[in-house]
Amino acid sequence: MGKDCSQQNGIYSFGPGFMNFYKGRRVFITGITGFKGSWMLKVLSLAGAAVTGYSLEPPTDPSLFDIIGGNELCRLYTGDVRDLGGLKKAFDESKPEIVIHMAAQPLVRESYRNPVLTYGTNVMGTVNVLECVRLSGTVKVFLNVTTDKVYRNLERAEGYKEDEVLDGFDPYSNSKSCSELVTASYRRSFFDGKDVAVSTARAGNVIGGGDFAKDRIIPDCVRAAELGDPVGIRNPHSVRPYQHVLEPVFAYLMIAKETFEHKELAASYNVGPYDTDCVETGTLVNTFNGFWGINRESYPQNPDFNPHEAGLLRLNCDKIRQTFGWTPRWSYREAVKASVEWSKVYLECGGSFKEDSDIPRGPGALGDVSEVMEKQIAEYRSGN
Repeated sequence: MGKDCSQQNGIYSFGPGFMNFYKGRRVFITGITGFKGSWMLKVLSLAGAAVTGYSLEPPTDPSLFDIIGGNELCRLYTGDVRDLGGLKKAFDESKPEIVIHMAAQPLVRESYRNPVLTYGTNVMGTVNVLECVRLSGTVKVFLNVTTDKVYRNLERAEGYKEDEVLDGFDPYSNSKSCSELVTASYRRSFFDGKDVAVSTARAGNVIGGGDFAKDRIIPDCVRAAELGDPVGIRNPHSVRPYQHVLEPVFAYLMIAKETFEHKELAASYNVGPYDTDCVETGTLVNTFNGFWGINRESYPQNPDFNPHEAGLLRLNCDKIRQTFGWTPRWSYREAVKASVEWSKVYLECGGSFKEDSDIPRGPGALGDVSEVMEKQIAEYRSGN
């Protein structure tokens, strides 16, 4: 266990000391306009961090980044991680201390439709970010955010450990496996003996308020609820490690903080829920309907395009628990409940999950939504 890791009764604490670490800290985040990046930006803004983002335009319309007024919470460079020149310019001007790499083409089904874009973004994007870290004289921590799908999936009940074979099946998963290998090579080739802590984090399926992406189950559930339709499920019996987005967001920030202070803790870490919270997609949908107050059956969906996706996937998270004292704080039911809470407030404020909806934009336009986010962040930090 990390010598000075912030703990209370053996459990990692996200109390005032944790937030104070980030006050004024220069943090560089790729992919900041995405769902997970927007939640991370909200947390860091509450901590008083000096955040720089490098990202494409928000991947959805509406987007959580726009809803929270992301442009006012960070210094944003709009660019593609495949553009090394643009990325290096952003590094040179922002002089980051901590780099969290989340930019990616993140969807399995889209990776089948566009494998070249997927590999270019997820592999060469990682190379470019690491090259900027290598050439920087200010970076102390680099964290590459990948996925639970990097492992060779044997469809087994036991969770995968960090030292198992990296061999994702589909282009998305495989490109993330390659991103892990690129990171390992850079660590050995350029950062051994240097004052830069290089880690990766492999998280399971995240859910939460503000996810508007296609081909994700919670946004599909909210759209169905908004329209009064049943939810179509591609693979109702697929088992996934569902967790609220705040679980990995705080885990990533914890890894960054602790490896900043204890470089020897830099490594690869799985970030996932307890096995009891690895549930079938159909169970998740039924839980959502219960919290929303919907008495409506879902139905199996048989789309024309239905490529291979993993059926059973779990992570073994002993390493992150033993190293830092990190444990999941919210069950999958609590994660679904929080997702429903955010989504209902958003709709009540005049928002919509329909693509290209004419909804209020910018900070203050949907103020109640930001209040819900801040409340949920406070509840998560306190362990409630």
